Amino acid sequence: MIPGGGQPNMQQLLQQAQKMQQDLARAQEELAQTEVEGQAGGGLVKATVTGSGELRGLVIDPKAVDPEDAETLADLVVAAVQAANENAQTLQQEKLGPLAQGMGGGSGIPGLPF
Repeated sequence: MIPGGGQPNMQQLLQQAQKMQQDLARAQEELAQTEVEGQAGGGLVKATVTGSGELRGLVIDPKAVDPEDAETLADLVVAAVQAANENAQTLQQEKLGPLAQGMGGGSGIPGLPF
């Protein structure tokens, strides 16, 4: 309900929507530039992803490389990438969550990743 029973100021609503859209775009750009890490095997394998989930780097300690057991190494790589992506999702929630709440809660808004 609008205080005083008047109509909402459409220009003001449009400006607020535009500002939220700019804030969201800025946050998404910041996520794309921010790197987070995940690791597995006590740090034998480390994966680096951006806040938006793009894999940027993978470091494998030579101690993790056993020609007789490539399967374990593959498992460590997968686990490290999954851990990094979980960290990226946490970062997304921190950066984009408040913006989604400002846009009406975030659920059901097309194009938003949460």
